[in-house]
Amino acid sequence: MHAIRFVIEDIGFAERDVTLRLPFRFGGATVNACPQAYARARIRLEDGRTATGCAAEMMIPKWFDKRPGLTQEQNFAQLREALTLAREAYLSDAGPASAWGHAARHYRAVHEAAARRGLPPLVASYGPALVDRAVFDAVCHALGTGFAAALSANAAGMRLAGTGLADDLLDFDLDAFLSAHPASLAGRRIAARHTVGLADALVEPPPGAPDDGLPVSLAQAVARYGHRHFKLKLAGDARADARRLAEIAPVILDVMTVVTLDGNEQYRDAAHLAGFLDLLERNPALAPLRARLAFIEQPLARAQALDTDVSALSPRVPLLIDESDATIDAFPRARAAGYTGVSSKSCKGFYKSVLNAARCAAWSRDTGRTYFLSGEDLTMQAGLGVQQDLALAGWLGLAHVERNGHHYVNGLAAAPQAEQRGFLQGFPTLYAHSDGAVRLRIEDGGIDLSGLDCAGFATGAADGHVSWDAMRSVY
Repeated sequence: MHAIRFVIEDIGFAERDVTLRLPFRFGGATVNACPQAYARARIRLEDGRTATGCAAEMMIPKWFDKRPGLTQEQNFAQLREALTLAREAYLSDAGPASAWGHAARHYRAVHEAAARRGLPPLVASYGPALVDRAVFDAVCHALGTGFAAALSANAAGMRLAGTGLADDLLDFDLDAFLSAHPASLAGRRIAARHTVGLADALVEPPPGAPDDGLPVSLAQAVARYGHRHFKLKLAGDARADARRLAEIAPVILDVMTVVTLDGNEQYRDAAHLAGFLDLLERNPALAPLRARLAFIEQPLARAQALDTDVSALSPRVPLLIDESDATIDAFPRARAAGYTGVSSKSCKGFYKSVLNAARCAAWSRDTGRTYFLSGEDLTMQAGLGVQQDLALAGWLGLAHVERNGHHYVNGLAAAPQAEQRGFLQGFPTLYAHSDGAVRLRIEDGGIDLSGLDCAGFATGAADGHVSWDAMRSVY
């Protein structure tokens, strides 16, 4: 297998509205509904053959840009603008290139165009992230292979020399790193790390909770799915967060294996975070949680996180960036500030996840200190989105990945019945039908990734089993 060169002939976008069955609160925002964006790309190879690929991603408001003056509709408009900018850039050059070549060629131009329009880097990354997945899906279909095999063989054509991107890895053997990863996801399972939002019920469902047969409270989710890995949201008030954690601890005490905490940018400075760590370490009720704590995610606001020295705190608990990881050079900056972890999140680009994983390998080898990548999720939904994110997490070799979309949304209920049947028949080990809809199958706290060892970037078919004519094409 080798990297193929091609031109991108067309990129199209569509949307489908997704309504949450439960409100999801993180930081200062509560989400009840939002669109899901779909991308479809057509490429033409140098031998004249064509191939198509697709991808999907939720358009979560109040995460990519948390400025309080913006409405959720304005957040959606920002993400649509980012998609449009990416399409314009990728279609502006008719010269053939590899999949990575197209991405690297336009990386800076997209971010610069976004900056001129007042779009922050995290928003700017959304457009290329979706387009790159659709393009690489087309590449995999053209080669007649799956994502893991294609990425391990560097079918994307990842070469850093001359790009000006990730120059810190110029002396790193990227081909050897890629080939060391599995070329197949067969037999691979990954643990689902269940997110506990700030508004989530812990034991008993609250008044007015949906009576749809699905779990509402944390205790119900644990009973149904067998979760042993948990991600707990923080609000940025040290004492209130400690009290909330003390309420959560007994609910998961007998089953928890790994716990992560997500600050969602809510702690105002390093001293404020240190005060929370003091409470976490001194409160006997939190000792079980502390013993299983893997890391704290993005405790400080993105505007200051990379310029704040947290090296005195990182020996107490590993710290990971998420919202601050908006550009390819963000992780090296975070490392200099004392962070040792970075998130892998499909909405920020799968190439960046690969490069950051390479950095973790290189830095851990060179320093003897553990640098790590963690799989996080932006309420990824059943269908294309969750399939591609899980395939990436599986290829990266992650033991667990945050999953919450299945809890807050009623599976594929928003999709036509024919589409639901297509996903269920195409991925029988990944999905199940229950309570009126096809949904992600989580058993004994884990997800079977074997079905993602299929043609394409975890899509299985050129149309991704998606009913494209049942969505709106708006841009």
